[in-house]
Amino acid sequence: MTTRTVFEVLAEPHRRKILDLLCVRERSVGELVAICELSQPGVSKHLRILREAGLVAVRSVAQKSIYTIQPEPLQEIDQWLESYRRFWSGKLDELEQYLAQGNNSEKPHAE
Repeated sequence: MTTRTVFEVLAEPHRRKILDLLCVRERSVGELVAICELSQPGVSKHLRILREAGLVAVRSVAQKSIYTIQPEPLQEIDQWLESYRRFWSGKLDELEQYLAQGNNSEKPHAE
């Protein structure tokens, strides 16, 4: 078995879509198949990879497997993104100041 990082797992668009759907509420495999327009084996493969990465958990209810999101592994991505948030926050602050200065210099003077 190959160990994948959270980044590798989430690089695949279908897996991101499945996580997005599970963010809204827990779902059965059948629901995910219908929404994702993938085959049942395809959805099951993606769910297995997400489960191995710790991003989803599964429980059985009657004859159905119900999947729910497990957000803890996403903290790795959140931590990685933090430096970019600080960078863009600073850039947006600079833009706001620049635009405010531009608006002040363009105001007509009262005569």
